[in-house]
Order: sequence, then C-alpha cells, then structure tokens
Amino acid sequence: MAGETQAETKDSAEKLLGCQKLEKWLNKSMRIKMSDGRTLIGVFLCTDRDGNVILGTCEEYIHGPESDDEEPRVLGLAMVPGHHILSICIDQPHDSTQS
Repeated sequence: MAGETQAETKDSAEKLLGCQKLEKWLNKSMRIKMSDGRTLIGVFLCTDRDGNVILGTCEEYIHGPESDDEEPRVLGLAMVPGHHILSICIDQPHDSTQS
C-alpha cells in the first residue's frame, strides 16, 4: 500500500499469520492449562481480542487428564478468560499410516 510504513506492513503481515494460525485451529481439540491448576479439553470455536477462548464439548479436569482416578466434569460450552491461560496445546490426530 502506498502510504504504509515498514512497521505497519510488518504488523499487517504478523496479524495475517496470526489469523491463519487461528483458522487452522478451528474445530480442533485443544487442551488449556489454567492458572488455578485446572485443565480444560474441548473443541476450539473462537477467540476475541482479549485472548478469551471459547471451547465446545468441554471437559474440566482438576488434577489433569493424566490422573487415572479422576472423572472429568462435563462443561459443554465454556469461555476461558485469557488472563487465566498458562498454556494451550492443540491435539494432533495420529497418522494411521505410521507405526
């Protein structure tokens, strides 16, 4: 664009890459670790400018899903405040052609 500075062009490119990454995550299973120790697992539906995340078919684990003795609590649709998110992991489907 004619009037854009180099910094504005770089910001536009970074926003585009961020949007493309979010689009790839849509409808994928996502694991979110929260600052209070809970882990939420659900389907990524959307986010907003503040970093809040909406998960569908969400389950809550108090001690993490690795704990065998814990039953998950079914939340359904959940909004996760961005300031409570410690980490996000996208579950990748296993390739059945690999051993």
